Amino acid sequence: MTGTRACSLDDLWEGEMREVAVAGRRVLVVHAEGGHLSAFSALCPHQAFPLVNGMLEGGVLTCSAHLWQFDATTGMGINPTGCNLRRYAVSEQNGEVFVDLAAPTATRTES
Repeated sequence: MTGTRACSLDDLWEGEMREVAVAGRRVLVVHAEGGHLSAFSALCPHQAFPLVNGMLEGGVLTCSAHLWQFDATTGMGINPTGCNLRRYAVSEQNGEVFVDLAAPTATRTES
């Protein structure tokens, strides 16, 4: 996968999230429980509040502004269900996390 280095995996432990700048765009990188890496637009689609100020618990990302909730691995809306996060392709190579903004991924559960 091509992409831009977003952060070191050492700086993003399992169960944590971090907002980073990737090619001038704000991106939220999530290292969910179980080791799954995801990258999303860093702002809540409701009122553009920074998601990094929210909470990540048990695979659920909750925006602290109005408590909207999203699946931390897919970006799909949990509450409300009709609003999803923009998701980007993400990979880990040699302990570094890369995000490809040119390759947004479908917001769906992957098998």
